[in-house]
Amino acid sequence: MSSTRARRQTRLSRSLGLALTPKAAKYMERRPYGPGEHGRARKKQDSDYAVRLREKQRLRAQYGIREAQMTRAFEEAKRTKGLTGENLIELLEMRLDALVLRAGFARTIAQARQLVVHRHITVDGKRVDRPSFRVAEGQLIGVHERSETMTPFQVAAAGAHRDVLPAVPGYLDVKLEALQARLVRRPKRSEVPVTCEEQLVVEYYAR
Repeated sequence: MSSTRARRQTRLSRSLGLALTPKAAKYMERRPYGPGEHGRARKKQDSDYAVRLREKQRLRAQYGIREAQMTRAFEEAKRTKGLTGENLIELLEMRLDALVLRAGFARTIAQARQLVVHRHITVDGKRVDRPSFRVAEGQLIGVHERSETMTPFQVAAAGAHRDVLPAVPGYLDVKLEALQARLVRRPKRSEVPVTCEEQLVVEYYAR
């Protein structure tokens, strides 16, 4: 990640009150307040709309997606049987870039997306270059054989990212040394390691 992007991610993390990268997490430990000259000042009470907007932005930032992608996912979640908020997070979690991150192949969602875009990642043996690709239950995520010897993947295979990532969730069966991960079933909201009050996000879109 470039230093400019790292600074941008750290600033966004501080404004959302949520560490989006390992570097941002370290920075926020040292400076646990918002960015800017008024970051330490006592904040006025946010409006209900501001609270809902911020929660939506927090969720969007954790998956690194555009507003249009978020809106499409919400509309699909609304049409799906069950609780809309839980459906939304479960659908976002089945994105290929999110699962590459959860498996430990990458250190951040931005790096995971880059690995997919650069055609290093396969699904059932076929290269996929769309981070938004929806992985189906039973499909196998892997690294293309020509990419396996690249340093980032050797580092990942050695488990180097485990110190900054949550434990592998139960919906993934990961063989890290082989750089393989299978989505064994649909994620359940309670298992997905994102910080979000999803009902606030639902209320934002239902306004």
